[in-house]
This record gives sequence, structure tokens and C-alpha cells, in this order.
Amino acid sequence: MNGRMKKMVSVMAAGAVAVSAFAGSGVKDIKAADKAKIGILVADVSSEEAQGFRSYYENYIAGNYDVEFSYTDALESAEDEKTAIEKFASQGCQAIISLSSSDRAQQIETCEKYGVYYAIASGVLDDQQYETYKNYEYFAGQVGPSNATEFEAGKEMGSYYKEQGVSKVALYGAFIPNPMHVYRVAGVLAGLGCTYAGADDMDTMTGQIFQDQSVDISKVEGDVEIAAYLQGYGDTTTDELNAAIQKAPDAFISVGMATTFFAQSLNEAGISFSDIDSFTETNEKAMKDGKLTYLAGKYSSSIGPVFALVMNAINGNVIRDEDGNAPSISQGYLVATDVDTFDQYTVADSGDAPIYDKETLDSIIGDDVTFDDVKTLVESK
Repeated sequence: MNGRMKKMVSVMAAGAVAVSAFAGSGVKDIKAADKAKIGILVADVSSEEAQGFRSYYENYIAGNYDVEFSYTDALESAEDEKTAIEKFASQGCQAIISLSSSDRAQQIETCEKYGVYYAIASGVLDDQQYETYKNYEYFAGQVGPSNATEFEAGKEMGSYYKEQGVSKVALYGAFIPNPMHVYRVAGVLAGLGCTYAGADDMDTMTGQIFQDQSVDISKVEGDVEIAAYLQGYGDTTTDELNAAIQKAPDAFISVGMATTFFAQSLNEAGISFSDIDSFTETNEKAMKDGKLTYLAGKYSSSIGPVFALVMNAINGNVIRDEDGNAPSISQGYLVATDVDTFDQYTVADSGDAPIYDKETLDSIIGDDVTFDDVKTLVESK
């Protein structure tokens, strides 16, 4: 197995528009007579990862369980999220799975108001938020990467390029101030051996980036030069990308969405690049035929356990940990730096035989399922 292949504590985003309903073979020990209705909040509808998540829910889960998924269009604000939850509640959805993070506190409070179960499948609440909401009746839990895990994912990526001997890089911050992207980009800087505003620890670095609402490269010090910083596709123009390329960086380090937005330009320029995304056909091609040299990814069925949490809640078994709190369970990123490793992961999570297949999920859906059952399974994958 490749030396860079790692499993780090973690998870992330689905989506597009429309409604999917495809009756399946039923759920073990499920009491509900009617088809379960679950709404999905989506921020990013364009990435390979988002499309893989949606395909898993619509084509596999809905084909094996008696459930109907409804998706939002891309949500751009906290108000959009609140309106979407209210619409789902009016349509009879019993649960909401969130892949959007403009204001998760408001999402939880809105679901509590309407008596709709709520779970997070991309990113997590920060520690203070979790402490506030862990006992809410309709909060079904979160399965995904902690903020510390996001920082480590970025740090591993930065360290990889530092070990490759880069001296000058361009950095893409994706959607700052989205918390998971802030922690990743701070981790990249730490992995490169850089400080930000004089700090090299996670809390101080991320706190300053949140305050700045960006990465001010004048505050970055270290042996590796940050030649250019780009932030968020909506905030990044073609001229800015071209200007970054003209500076001839040794690598273009991205904490998300590079393969969606920049792969063609970076391939043509011959600039090695990274991404935090998922193991998809397009990303495989970018690694095999293009300049993608590092991918920290999720597999599409990694959002299976969150589905199990909300199905249990809908059917009367609201999972709680040993202290009576909503579950907060970590998953893992997988890292590939060559196409052979990449292919090992994609084969292991194929569309008709996902890692979280029906047999596996059936073991954590039912009247007698406990928090330990769910936690043990997730941590084994």
C-alpha cells in the first residue's frame, strides 16, 4: 500500500435540485407504515463529491429503503436554509440532513420549532455550538470530520508538498469563512512550516483567519512562499487565476473544489495541484492524465451512517450517547497520491456495492440499536 495512503479522523456535501422517490425492499425493524421523507440542505451542487453523495442517496439508499429524498437548490445564505427547512416541514418531511453550513445554529433551532429531526453530514458544529445543542430533542447527531481533523487534513497536505521540496505555492481557500475550509487552510500553512500572524497553533491561526475573513498573505511567514491566495470561486476571477499561474508556483494547493473549477487551467499550465474532495471518475482522470498529485477524499457512501441516525429517530429510536447527548462521531479521509491507490478506493465503494451497503446499514437501523453500535461501525470503516 502506498506510503501516503492514510485514514485520518474525519467526513462532507451532496446535492442539486429536485425530488427523488424510489421505493425499495424496506428497512429492518422499521415501524413506520408510510414512506420516510427526508429533506437535504445543499450548499454546493456542482462538485464531484456533491454529485457522488446525491447518487448514493437517490440511486442506492432510495432503492433499498422505503424513503423519499427531497433536495434544495444551492443555498447561499442562512435565510435560504431557514426557508428550505420551513418548506420541507410543510411538505411533511420528518427529518433534515444538512450539507449546508451558513448558520447551523439557526438550522437546529428551526427544526426544533417544527418538530423535524436534524442531522449533519458535512462538517460539524464547533465545540461551543455542540455543547449548546447536544441535548435538543430533535437533534439526531453529526457524523463527520471534527474541526481538528480538518486542520490535520490540511496539515498532511501541506507537509506532503513541503517534503516534495516546493519553495513557492499558490493557495486556494475555497469558501472561507466556512469553518471546515478555515481549519483546512490553516493546516496547510502549518504543514508548509509557515506561521500566520506569528502563530503556528490551530486555535490562534484559525481565530485570526476568521477575524480576517480571508488569508492575508502579508501575515504568512516561513520558508515556503505563498505567491498567491485565491478565495472562493464566486470571489475568484479568471484574471486572478491567470495572475496566480503567471507567478509559476511549484504547486497549487487547494482545500476544496480545485478539480471542479481549475483543473483544466492548471493541467494546461503544467502546475501540480491538490484537492480535498472525493474519489470520483473525474478526479481519477485528473490524477491519471492531469496534474492532480494529492487527493484527500471521502467515499460517496460515507454519508450512510447519518441516514441511519435519522431513520432510527423517525421510527422512535433516537440514538443518544452514554451521557444522553446527540451522537458526534468521527470518520476518516483517505489520501491518494497515485492513481493505483486512487483506484483501490473507488473499487471499494462502487455504486452498486458501496462500503455502507444495505447489509451494513441494517446492523445500525432498528429498535435495539445503541450509540455504541453506530460508533463502533463508523470507526471501523
